[in-house]
Amino acid sequence: MATVTQVEVPAVRQRSVQMKLEPALPDINTLRQAIPPHCFKPSAARSLGYVARDVTMAAALVYGALTYIPEVSSPVYRTLLWTAYGFLQGLVGVGIWILAHECGHGAFSMHRQLNDFVGWILHSSLGVPYFSWKFSHARHHRFTGHMEKDMAFVPNTQPSWFIEKLGSTLGSIIDPEILEDAPFVNLVRLMGQQLAGWQVYMLINATAGGESLQNKDAKWWRLSHFDPFSGVFRPQEAIYILISDLGLGLVCAGLYFAAQALDWQTVFLLYGVPYLWINHWLVAITYLHHTHHDVPHYDGEKWSFVAGALATVDRDFGFVGRHVFHGIIDTHVVHHLFSRIPFYYAEDATRAIKPLLGDLYHQDESSFMGSLWETSRTCQYVEKDPSNPGVLKWAK
Repeated sequence: MATVTQVEVPAVRQRSVQMKLEPALPDINTLRQAIPPHCFKPSAARSLGYVARDVTMAAALVYGALTYIPEVSSPVYRTLLWTAYGFLQGLVGVGIWILAHECGHGAFSMHRQLNDFVGWILHSSLGVPYFSWKFSHARHHRFTGHMEKDMAFVPNTQPSWFIEKLGSTLGSIIDPEILEDAPFVNLVRLMGQQLAGWQVYMLINATAGGESLQNKDAKWWRLSHFDPFSGVFRPQEAIYILISDLGLGLVCAGLYFAAQALDWQTVFLLYGVPYLWINHWLVAITYLHHTHHDVPHYDGEKWSFVAGALATVDRDFGFVGRHVFHGIIDTHVVHHLFSRIPFYYAEDATRAIKPLLGDLYHQDESSFMGSLWETSRTCQYVEKDPSNPGVLKWAK
């Protein structure tokens, strides 16, 4: 009897540890029923009110910049004012981007035609191909956390090419991982991601999973979000990609005529600098939502929609995050579970499901920019979790 007891107790303990490491995922319908019904009913009037507010702020900044900054005689103060304008307009632009994002998810109103019209106008004005992004982003939501089918920020499964090359040449002199963690190397990596990450994603579908394409035989130069026959899209979506391109063409024409009326330098300061800021914030927000030491990724057998949706992180960006960025940073977990909930009900929905999620809910209230630096430095690639088959964790 003693021998049987000694054998059975470790087995029970092992099962307990496994249950602690891998809590049961809640059923999606159970989560839905916990959320107040009003959260699933977006108001067109309320959403349009936010559009009016944000567009008015953007127009006021443009008016103020054109009216007052040229009157400043000091080139130093003039430069500082243009810098402040670019930063503030970038923040407002992110808010407008998020409203278009709501349209793409059907969370702007109950009317699909209104959603697509408003989203096309807003996203096109920001240099974003609305329908192209809408289709690929929907697939990102459908397969979040899937190592092969996710459409954005799928991590590497081995050290970078940079580490491997250094390891083969300098391994006997210096540990290449030390150099990879060096502040200068991290700065260069971050600058590349933040300045060009969005454009590279739009052009070649960078960071998407290997099985995410609709046309698996497409070459790398046929993976653009601007190409109606790109491997990213299904054939029946080509007409919508052309409509997206039309919107961008109209905006480019508007910028051209604006440059004729003013000059290219002024147009760049009015539009180009905020454009860079907008893309910086959006890349950082998306990256930090899906990159965190506590957030796993899954192979095809282990993945499920709920598991992937919960492999995201809510973060805090203070007043700007809540009132200018429309809470997209603070309530991203519930957004991945139920993307049709409008942002102004996302806090209500989050409070409703948090008790059901328990430890499955991930939140990080540390400094946003500090987290961007530290995450870029430490979250380089994922590896298989030996205690949890099918789960991949960030390598230490």
